[in-house]
Amino acid sequence: MAENPELVSIFKALADSNRLKIIGLLAQQPYSVEELAAMLDLKASTVSHHLSKLSKAGLVSARAEGYYSVYHLNEQALEATTKRIFSSEQAAASIEDVDLDAYDRKVLADYSTPDGRLKTIPAQRKKLDAVLRYVVQSFEPGVRYPEKAVNDILARFHADTASLRRELVGSKLLEREGGGGEYWRV
Repeated sequence: MAENPELVSIFKALADSNRLKIIGLLAQQPYSVEELAAMLDLKASTVSHHLSKLSKAGLVSARAEGYYSVYHLNEQALEATTKRIFSSEQAAASIEDVDLDAYDRKVLADYSTPDGRLKTIPAQRKKLDAVLRYVVQSFEPGVRYPEKAVNDILARFHADTASLRRELVGSKLLEREGGGGEYWRV
């Protein structure tokens, strides 16, 4: 899996209601551990634990003020990290190991026989779209087909070639010339 450890770290750091409250408080102004503990009705050690997680994720940082460490929200790092982890490239990388065709295969398994013929044409739009994506693969891109050839190809999938043809055109998977002319794959 092409996991983004920075993204996972930030989401883990924010996956706690007390840490979210700390972020919210630090967004207003810097606080010490003791001040945060009193406001959140938590032990100082618990708040320190939460701050440690937030600090490791780069969301907060501390500076010494006398005997205390005062924590503040690292807004610049938060903004830069957010832009970086939510970029289009990072979002795309996070799904590299996801099987994008799994739904289509499940629908086809439910609606087709082992030889590829359809048991029925799905009524539900999402399932019908999956079936149509499967059926349209029988048409070569760039080739123009007369209606009879289209019907011959569609008959391999289901006897109701008119419905399949109409749905393929309606879904913009096939184009056609008017009046029973030629069809081609989009």
